[in-house]
Amino acid sequence: MPLHQYAYFALFSRHTSADDMTSQVGIDPDEITVRGSRFTEPAVVPVDHSWMVVCREPGLSVDEQITRILDRLQPHTDRICDLSRHLAGTGGGAVLQIVRYFNDTDQSQPRTADAAPNLFGWHLDRKVLDFLSVTGAELDIDEYDMAGDDNAG
Repeated sequence: MPLHQYAYFALFSRHTSADDMTSQVGIDPDEITVRGSRFTEPAVVPVDHSWMVVCREPGLSVDEQITRILDRLQPHTDRICDLSRHLAGTGGGAVLQIVRYFNDTDQSQPRTADAAPNLFGWHLDRKVLDFLSVTGAELDIDEYDMAGDDNAG
């Protein structure tokens, strides 16, 4: 079963821009969103500003993707905590997001005959849980079955 997955840590706010978050945290994000930048017809979808550190490297387990993200963030934990508390007071906050697409035949996953990693199981170790706790971050997991209705019976 093809699997495409990625993880990211985000700070989000309706009032504080990603540029302001960057200056407060002290590291550049991998991706940002700007509030009001996504539209559906005919209304604006309410979107937060967000600042994200992302791992989209294929072939890694969720655990490994999260470790890569935290390795970059942990030296800045105190500033992330301060900013997260401030954002939470204004309707924003922090989140560790995990996104997984099952049966995703449009994505090619590198496989080796010797050691194809098991990408389906994952866990959060104490280091990750402590980081989420101290930063006040939520954990959000999205999983999508990309198989069509061909198998419906």
